[in-house]
Amino acid sequence: MPSAQKPMRYGHTEGHTDVCFDDSGSCIVTCGSDGDVRIWENLDDDDPKSINVGEKAYSCALKNGRLITAVSNNAVQIHTFPEGAPDGILTRFTMNANHVVFNSDGTKIAAGSSDFMVKVVEVADSSKQKTFRGHDAPVLSLAFDPMDIYLASASCDGSVRVWKVEDQTCVTSWLLLQKCNDVINAKSICRLAWQPGSGKLLAIPVDKVVKLYRRETWDNQVDLSDTSITQPLNVVVWSPCGQYLAAATVNGSIVVWKVKSQECIERMKHEKNYSICGLAWHPKYEQIAYTDTEGNLGLWEDIGDGKKPSDKVANTVTKDYEDLFDGDDDDYLNGDMIEPQSSPRAGANEDHGDDDDLMPTSGHPRRAIIDDDDNSLDIGMIKANSNLLEKEEEEDDDQIGGFPALPTSSTQQPFYDGPRPTPRQKPFQSGSTPVHLMHRFMVWNSVGIIRCYNDEQDNAIDIEFHDTSIHHATHLPNSLNHTMADLSTEAILLACESTEELASKLHCIYFSSWDANKEWTVDMPKDEDIEAICLGQGWAACATSALLVRLFTVGGVQKEIFCLPGPVVSMAGRGEQLMIIYHRGTGFDGDQCLGVQLMELGKKKRQVLHGDPLSLTKKSYLVWAGFSAEGTPCYVDSEGIVRMLNRGLGNTWIPVCNTREHCKGKSDHYWVVGIHENPQQLRCIPCKGARFPPTLPRPAVAILPFTLPYCQVTTEKGQMEEQYWRSVVFHNYVDYLSKNGYELDENAKSQSVKEQQELLMKLFALSCKLEREFRCVELADLMTQNVVNLAIKYASRSRRLNLAQRLSEMAVEKASELATALEDEEEEEDFRTRLNAGYSTSAPEWGRLPGRSAQQDQEMEEAEETDGSEEAGGMPEVPKQRPNPFSKAVSSAEVITPKSAIIASSSQGRVNPFKVSSNKKDPLVPSANVLDTMSKYSKKISSGRAVNKQSPPVIKPLVPKPKSKQASAASFFQVRTPSSSERREGEREEKAGNEPPEVQAAAQDNTENKRPKTGFQMWLEENRANILADNPGLNEAEVIKEGMSRFRILSSEERMVWTEKAKGGTVNDSAEDKKRKRPTAAEDEATKNEEQKSEDSNLSKKKKPLDQSTNVRLSSFAFKQS
Repeated sequence: MPSAQKPMRYGHTEGHTDVCFDDSGSCIVTCGSDGDVRIWENLDDDDPKSINVGEKAYSCALKNGRLITAVSNNAVQIHTFPEGAPDGILTRFTMNANHVVFNSDGTKIAAGSSDFMVKVVEVADSSKQKTFRGHDAPVLSLAFDPMDIYLASASCDGSVRVWKVEDQTCVTSWLLLQKCNDVINAKSICRLAWQPGSGKLLAIPVDKVVKLYRRETWDNQVDLSDTSITQPLNVVVWSPCGQYLAAATVNGSIVVWKVKSQECIERMKHEKNYSICGLAWHPKYEQIAYTDTEGNLGLWEDIGDGKKPSDKVANTVTKDYEDLFDGDDDDYLNGDMIEPQSSPRAGANEDHGDDDDLMPTSGHPRRAIIDDDDNSLDIGMIKANSNLLEKEEEEDDDQIGGFPALPTSSTQQPFYDGPRPTPRQKPFQSGSTPVHLMHRFMVWNSVGIIRCYNDEQDNAIDIEFHDTSIHHATHLPNSLNHTMADLSTEAILLACESTEELASKLHCIYFSSWDANKEWTVDMPKDEDIEAICLGQGWAACATSALLVRLFTVGGVQKEIFCLPGPVVSMAGRGEQLMIIYHRGTGFDGDQCLGVQLMELGKKKRQVLHGDPLSLTKKSYLVWAGFSAEGTPCYVDSEGIVRMLNRGLGNTWIPVCNTREHCKGKSDHYWVVGIHENPQQLRCIPCKGARFPPTLPRPAVAILPFTLPYCQVTTEKGQMEEQYWRSVVFHNYVDYLSKNGYELDENAKSQSVKEQQELLMKLFALSCKLEREFRCVELADLMTQNVVNLAIKYASRSRRLNLAQRLSEMAVEKASELATALEDEEEEEDFRTRLNAGYSTSAPEWGRLPGRSAQQDQEMEEAEETDGSEEAGGMPEVPKQRPNPFSKAVSSAEVITPKSAIIASSSQGRVNPFKVSSNKKDPLVPSANVLDTMSKYSKKISSGRAVNKQSPPVIKPLVPKPKSKQASAASFFQVRTPSSSERREGEREEKAGNEPPEVQAAAQDNTENKRPKTGFQMWLEENRANILADNPGLNEAEVIKEGMSRFRILSSEERMVWTEKAKGGTVNDSAEDKKRKRPTAAEDEATKNEEQKSEDSNLSKKKKPLDQSTNVRLSSFAFKQS
């Protein structure tokens, strides 16, 4: 049976630790810098007994029911075991004792201190003490001779001494170690050890070798070394039988030798390469307990069961490879795949499976083929190996002779020394704690918690819901030993692995079912184990060891099956989305090689991510994968980095939080249970000195903020940039959900746009102050049209005329792009609105549709005759719909026509359905602050980006199409105050009969004044003299331009008068009614419009030095003579 390295457990706070077994080996005892001694029944013990012995504990020893500890008060104490009751102080030093050991029968203890002293004390009578003086520096470690004759000690003075206990004399001394002034500065704590039984050999760790000295003669018998040892050895320990010797290094390697043959039989590597400072061999079994300088406890089992070192790859990271990899992968890991399969070695190994005869002392010949160089092969070795193929018909002796070039000395590395393959991470359920625990969380997510209890009293599962209105808490027996679980608002999903008698099973409890049968179970095919499960909306999925993903309905109907490219690591589901993370290949040097698939399992099934590589922090692994509450895929690695899918940048991953920044200690971690985008919250459980929380007491959930890793976030600029892009990333879900037919709160969308635009404006102002005008233009490109207008005003008031000019050009371009985009949208919306109208309007109104088009054409002709800001006939409100790119603000009153106007007129028989009722008041009051209104107008354009060619949420219904028809039909029967969604419907129906104001403006740009006597021309004739008097020397085009600016300053009533004069008619009754009943708020709005247009007019006067193309764009409302 191969050796196995169990996952390490947190034992103490970071700092020096020590470990030992009790006499029977029934428990493990550890001590650490937190001053506690912990007694572990086994490594899975969730609740070890803890004894506080002082402020810090440096060393512990246990024998005959007595626990000896060296603590920070310079004393060596004794406690009863296992009760932990204090039983006195054996001895004191003037400084800390660094190491304590028992003799073979437990009657004496030896202690070495930082005050250079070594003492031997009798346990039964502490007054009987012997002191050994001779070291010139703190004592590092001690070892009692099993025969009780000698005592060995190592010191910071670089010497190792052997003392005769009886007469307290130094028998011999070797200068072996590097000198230092304190234990903290020592490269190694040099824990030496005598061979059990006869005490024939003394083992001393010296740099990277273990020196063995023979008793009595005190000569260096042999040196034990291994190529996997790259750092100084820290501690050595003998097996109870005395045949094996284990040594651990300061970088986490543990090596075991068979002393008689000097052969290395086992190698192991610490998970995190921490320095191993405690090592203890089980008194009965082939187990080694070890502790590190970070306070963790580990266990290495089944050591030395006859396996050769070449049966493993050296420097395993967490567990031995045979346990982590399939048998088919072994050859690859061992370097065999470096040669093609047609290599002569393949044939040789097939016919000669017994390789023991071919093995040199340094290892297996297969690995000897690989040379010291990371990427090279020894040609001589390959040729030597090829001789084996030529002679495979001959005798075994001849075959052995076919290896003249094979090295047999220990200097040749017996295995590959390049990048090490990383053991593949085993599959896990997100939100679960390790399976080997007796009390564990099977899942903790945003719906609830599933706990599993597996002890002597009970084997059961408890299910608890955060919201008890979903379902009441449930207690289930766990007779099938379920190890995986998932929980949604519809169902509970459980799965168990197969046994010799039973197949692997998937068990679902669909508690939302309306019938009486709420449970179903499915057996997997033979030799196929479930490795990961998840639940979605109406479906369940499981990934199996056969590299298959099986889909089911929550009612138990089998659906699609598809293959995975590699072994699954974790799965997550939410709504229609399924995310699968799997192994794409083998990683190297501690890195995992993972891929991710993201699928949508709705009516239109599609794959969003096609096995893209999953980005992980270097030397980390996956610890959580799932979805935010809003449905965005996220995952967390072992270094605490939280990453989220950025749908706005081509489905790339962006780090949004580093939980390690919030941890107080190195051993602390945060265990993620949920992610929310609105509000921005990372919900997790703080774990003191562990990676996961215990089940009891119930852990408290903490909330961490998100921070994108932008540069210089301590500066004002970096901080606002991080806030802006975080707001953009965390509101991508709005666009995604709206495209998938979900109803959304428009307030959240408008609030996010407002927040983003405010940040952009602050950045713009900061750049202006720093005289970064080019940066200002770059920022303006991210702004909406309204905020660009505000930026123009800010730039002009800051006397940055060049910047204001460039921003004006940008504003015109944005307006033209908006008009073009809306034209395309109007074509689609016009057809859709007319189609919807067929279901909801009366026959007379449907019959008048052609008349509507004729009226629209007539109104467009009249619009061309005016300055573009007025309409003839019964449309007096339309002038407020054309957005001016240079106006102070475009409020929603200028964009949205109230739908009640349409509804009211449709109930009056055969009348103009687009005529505004005379008793309708404008409910919208213009805002004084542009930033307050920008979000309203931004419903027409994409927030903070270039115009999106797809339909924005305002134009496209946010509900599925059948629902939109019902909403449209219902809206025609409501006469009173409409909701915001009804206003949007009204706006769309209004557009069905009228071209949008932007289209009218675009038409006016290309229309010349060919018709006689418009209202503007009549006004210009009367006021031409005044214009020339104020501005002498203007040519005809400039007079028209200046006249147009002044004409636009007039109130709408005054302009209407001039229009009437030009037409020779009078205003119709409804228009007069409208003017008489205009509320005071509207008059205030008109006054503000006058002031705002006056400012824009003054701004336009400063733009004379523009080039010709710019002049053409800016004079879009001027009428030129042909």
